[in-house]
Amino acid sequence: MKSSSVRIATIVCLVVLLFGVQATIQSMEMQSGQQSKSARKVIKPEAYPYFGLPYSPGIQFGGTLYVAGHLGRDPESTKLVEGGIEAETRQAMANVHEVLKAAGMDFEDVASVTAYIVDIGEFSKFNEVYRTYFPSDPPARATVQVAALNAGARIELQMIAVKP
Repeated sequence: MKSSSVRIATIVCLVVLLFGVQATIQSMEMQSGQQSKSARKVIKPEAYPYFGLPYSPGIQFGGTLYVAGHLGRDPESTKLVEGGIEAETRQAMANVHEVLKAAGMDFEDVASVTAYIVDIGEFSKFNEVYRTYFPSDPPARATVQVAALNAGARIELQMIAVKP
């Protein structure tokens, strides 16, 4: 009889413990979800070519920064820099760098790059410049030829950076 009572008490304790663990997990998930929503931060660097268009230069969620597509526009004039794809790539990288710095990051934090290029024949010229920013252990990258880019640009760069 005593052994039966001990088993029932043990089972009741285990059930209560399981419900407690489940409630704790659900509470933590809810708090995590609330923190994630409130952790969204718009990144707007001072030295950046603003156009009044409906997008943010970067959006940061915790340690992850989503960098919008950037053209090779001069931050002061907002016009594309002259000099072809090489000059545009340098300026696009400079514009992205401003977003990274405003989020407390740098090029070594970049995990992924998407490069949109108008003329795939200029791919090697683009790579010459791009390589100088990522000389070793470059991020994952996709390069896509497109029919056209905003403002007649030759290149647009979009990145994701992660800082643990």
